[in-house]
Amino acid sequence: MNSDTASTNPGTAPGTKNIALITGASAGLGREFAKQIDTEYELDEIWLVARREDKLQELAAELTRARGIPVVADLVDVSGCGVVRAKLAAEQPCVKLFVNNAGFGRYGRFGDVAKDPQLEMIDLNVRTLTELSYDILPYLATGSSIVQVASLAGFVPIANHAVYAATKAYVLSFSAALAAELEEQGIRVHALCPGPVATEFANVASEGKRQRMKGAQEAPAVVAGCLRDLERGKWFSLLTWRWRATALATRVLSRRWLARHTNTSRREH
Repeated sequence: MNSDTASTNPGTAPGTKNIALITGASAGLGREFAKQIDTEYELDEIWLVARREDKLQELAAELTRARGIPVVADLVDVSGCGVVRAKLAAEQPCVKLFVNNAGFGRYGRFGDVAKDPQLEMIDLNVRTLTELSYDILPYLATGSSIVQVASLAGFVPIANHAVYAATKAYVLSFSAALAAELEEQGIRVHALCPGPVATEFANVASEGKRQRMKGAQEAPAVVAGCLRDLERGKWFSLLTWRWRATALATRVLSRRWLARHTNTSRREH
């Protein structure tokens, strides 16, 4: 099965082996999703997708109920999705839960950050997320769920995070539309919209200059809240009152005001 046929017949998965598939599983939210899904769901396997095989093997060994299956793939590269697609086609599982988590950010003024990482951000946060959402459709059944990891940044045009925030705005819009399309088949689509979380994100986004963001929430609490909201049938998950207030404020404040307000470099000069 290839991506050209992936849109056929969602809701009638061909296989009987029940799995979860998690991208970006080697660390952070992806790793925490794997551990909590292993505890909360009855599954045969949890497919763990990321580049770092050693981290995936470690995580697979920690799972106690489902069998952890490392799937080594660089999802920034176009061939990475092909690795996942080929494994799905070969094994024909029923995907009960798909966590589309892989993504990264870069901090800095648009013109000061190298071009290639910004284009890779778009490739991973948008293209890969969309491609895997498309490819997973034939393996979903009634009762299956997709979790798209968006961000609170998706509600706000953020200066010094211009491309990252724009990619997450795409994820929010895409997730809501997909949720509306698939609900008739009994398939849920949920967007996790976290603010700062204590993961590797800050270190990667700042290129090693910052280990943790101010006010960061712990990953276990964020994932637990997401899975709870998913089971309640919500389309979006905003864990804290501050995150909910920020999302609400974007409905009444102008995008021009929000972008200027986030421009920390402007206030520093």
